This record gives sequence, structure tokens and C-alpha cells, in this order.
Amino acid sequence: MNFDLSEDEEMLKSLADRFVADRYDHDSRRAFLAEPSGFSSRNWQLMGELGLIAAPFPEELGGLNLGATSVAIVFEALGRGLVVEPVAEAVMMAGRLFAATAPDALLQAWMEPIVTGERRLSYAALDTDARDGLLWIETNAEETSDGWRLNGFKPFCIAGGGADGYLVPARISGAPQDREGVALFLVPVDTAGTIAREWHMADGSVAVDLTLSDVVLPSDHKLDRGGVEALAAIDAVNEMAALARSAEALGIMERLFADTIDYLRTRDQFGARLGSFQAIQHRMVAQYAVIEQSRALLNLALVSSGSSEFGKAVYGARAFIANTSLELGHEMIQFHGGMGVTDELAIGGGHKRLLVLSRWPEGPLAALDRYAGLLN
Repeated sequence: MNFDLSEDEEMLKSLADRFVADRYDHDSRRAFLAEPSGFSSRNWQLMGELGLIAAPFPEELGGLNLGATSVAIVFEALGRGLVVEPVAEAVMMAGRLFAATAPDALLQAWMEPIVTGERRLSYAALDTDARDGLLWIETNAEETSDGWRLNGFKPFCIAGGGADGYLVPARISGAPQDREGVALFLVPVDTAGTIAREWHMADGSVAVDLTLSDVVLPSDHKLDRGGVEALAAIDAVNEMAALARSAEALGIMERLFADTIDYLRTRDQFGARLGSFQAIQHRMVAQYAVIEQSRALLNLALVSSGSSEFGKAVYGARAFIANTSLELGHEMIQFHGGMGVTDELAIGGGHKRLLVLSRWPEGPLAALDRYAGLLN
């Protein structure tokens, strides 16, 4: 199997690596997290200018229509740089979901500023009682004479801080656990009846809990272009988003491992380098094997792209990486001691990001269930 990158993929990798090298070090990362939206608005605009936001969108919508390998290349590089801009959340999930479902009028109004980084959407994925990938949607939408009226509460609008709109799954009929009777709506941030309360996630990013109280939307804000079903569109978009999350997690794992290797080679304890102790060497070798296993599973997903096995391979990789990445983070923190959990080192920040990646929008057990075909 040939895993050599094409010329275009090499250029994309160089572009992502250069963005990280030019814009990121530990102090700048902490400054970006302290901004009101939890990331740098200048970096977001720069990503738009460089085409990193446009990469996964179709060409007819202003994107580059890049495939699974290119997505993995970009997100692994972003992971190694511990980038805080919400590309996985706002582009791979919310942006691509909007592009796949929005009617033409909304596409014309929103897609260009989304691709260029001028606007950003947040996916209001879960209701309060949703658990472990099981479908549960209580937020309801009632059709009116001139549109729709929404009521409900969405506590987990990831990367919702400073967003320009929310993609809200709501129930138009049936029970909370039914697959039928779910529709997707665009709720602009300034719509009357919306209350957004910001809160910080474990990795420092800014999420929103969104209250919808008699929110009135025009008919064309129901996202069902071509009669597409909301849950089918969400599942299709989430496959590539899960690949992006896994690739980002792999990049973070590589970064934490490399930083810890450097530390063990320079830190003296009991009159010797920490890295000289055989027990520590064995534990580092075990984590190196985990990284290689993760890469192998990610490569399996990449070579399955375009086939019916792609989704299964993606969720298999995600189930493994979401679980073992946290174990790797724990090991790297322990080798650093108390400093490993502080903001003074990249180890703690990287591990917090791994925690969010492993649990949103569902945990590793749910990904394993999807791999086994137990969740629909």
C-alpha cells in the first residue's frame, strides 16, 4: 500500500505546518484562549485567506472539495500545533452540515462568508437528556402560517461563543427517541426569543447553552434542500467530522509524546536522566505503540474512503483513539509531575483538548457501538 502524499497533499501539509509555525507557541496559545470567543479571530480570518476553511467544502460552494486524506493531513498538523481555532466543530461539522442541507437562498447569503471566515456557525447538537450517541430530541418545532416556531433548550452548542448562527435539530413529530420527525433549522444569533449563555469547556473553548423561547423562523430556515432528512444528513457529515477529530487527536498525541521525550532526556532525578530508567523506557515504548496503532487505524479509514466500509473504519479508529489518547495523556502528565497539569506546559492543555475530542459529540463506547452497527 502506497501512503506517499500527492503533490497537492504535500502543499496542503506545508501550508498547515507553516500556519502553526508562524502563529503558535505556548504563550500565544494561552493568549488566544483568553480572547472572548476562546480563539483568535485574526487566526480564523487568516485560515479563510489560506483556504484551510474552504478545504472540505464542494467547489461549487467556493470550497476546494478535498477528500479524506487531505482532511487528515490538515487536522493532524493542527493537532500537533495544539491549535485552538474550532475548525473541527465550526467547519467539519456545522459548516458542512449547513452546506449539505441549506436551501439555495440561504446558501447564497451564508456560504461565501463562511468559507472566507467572516461568519461562523455552531451545531446545537444535543438536548439535555441525550446520552452516549442515543437519539433524544425534545426541542420542538411547530409549523405556523408563515414559518416555524421553536421551543427548547440546547445546552451544548460547541464553539458557540461569538457564532453568527446555530444549526438546531428539532422535533416536528413523534417521541424524543424516534428517528422520524426530526428537522434541522438555522437560527441566526440575533433572532428574537433566543438566549445564549456562554460557558467554558475543559479545553478552554467557549460553548453556549441556547434557550429557544417561541423563536419564530421563516419557512426557508428549515434546512431540507432536495428533501434530505435531517438525521441522515447529520450522520453523513459526522463521518468525516469524526475522521477530523481522530486525526487532530493523533497530532496531539504525537506532540505530547515528543515533548515528554525531550523532558525525559534533560530532567535529572536520583543523579541520572529520567529517560535512563528502564521502567520509564518501557512505558514510553508502550505509548509509542499506541500512537502507531492509532495511525494504522486512521490509515485504514483513509484507504476505505469512497467505499461502503468508510464509516465503519472511521468509527473503529475513533473508538480506539478517543480512549487510548486519554491514557497516553495521563502517562505524559505523570512523567512531568505536578507541572504536567498546569498551564505552564503544553502537556496539560493538550490533554484537556484530548478530553473534549474524546467525549464530543459522543464518547468512545458510542463510537464502538457505531462500528459494531448497534447505533443507527
